[in-house]
Parts: sequence; structure tokens; C-alpha cells
Amino acid sequence: MKNQRIFPGIILLGFGGYFFLEQANITLFDGLHTWPTLLIIVGLAFLFQGYLAKDYDAILPGVILAGFGLHFHVIKHLTIWPNSTGAFILIIALGFLLRYQKVGSGLFQGLLFLVLAIMLLFYEKIIGWLGFFENGITSVLNYWPILFIGFGVYLLFVRSK
Repeated sequence: MKNQRIFPGIILLGFGGYFFLEQANITLFDGLHTWPTLLIIVGLAFLFQGYLAKDYDAILPGVILAGFGLHFHVIKHLTIWPNSTGAFILIIALGFLLRYQKVGSGLFQGLLFLVLAIMLLFYEKIIGWLGFFENGITSVLNYWPILFIGFGVYLLFVRSK
């Protein structure tokens, strides 16, 4: 039986602490009173619900919300942190993979998002490595999204179990 008190308990503790610190004008860290902090609080509530209450389906939204909130905080302070779509897709991949550990489903989606994130994060390097194939690869690289569309259509309509 899943404990349904953990999620609202964490939400109330987190939001209460957040707004108390804001009202009392107490700043523990600069930039703490922003909307990404609220995302982190909600994400942590989902993660506590997922792991403590064994409600493993809550892991995915927990990782996504906490990860996005953390991303928006870290992007302001670390110049090496990637500011691209690949970072968001990497967070989603991590959510699927962590959920897969507990539930046993979602491995394909996690790996698919992981490969896509790596491609997006290291696109320039991949193009540089493939530079020695310049003539044949250049035309393919211009149309790589069509390969994704084709594979998606295959998975939706052609592939049978």
C-alpha cells in the first residue's frame, strides 16, 4: 500500500519553508527565491513519494521537475553547464533510466533519449569527427531529422509485436 501522505507533506514543508524564508527576508543563498526553486521542491516531493512510498511511477516526474529546476539554477553560475535542448533531454533520459531500475519498464525510452541527448550535446564534435566523409555525409546530415520521423512512423504503424 502506497503512503499518500509523503507527497503533500513534502510540498507543504518545502513551500512553507520557501515562503517563510522569503517573508522573513532570510537569504541563505543568493537567487534562492525564484521559480526554479519551486520546481525543485515539487520534484523532490515526487522523488520522496517514489522512493519512500514505493510509488515508483513518481520517479520520472520527480527527476524531470527537480532536474529542470536545478538546471535553471546552475546555468547562471557554471559556464561549463550546457544550455541546450540536449541538457533537458538528458534529464528526461535520467528519469526514465532511474524509473526503469525500480519498475522494469522504460529502458528503450531512456536509452533513446540518452542517445538523442548525446547527439545534441556533442553535435559539433560529432560533425567534426565525421569531417573526413565530407561529401557523402553532408547531404545526410542535412536530412537527419527525416530519419527520426521515419523511425517514429515505423514504431507507430509498421512494427508489430
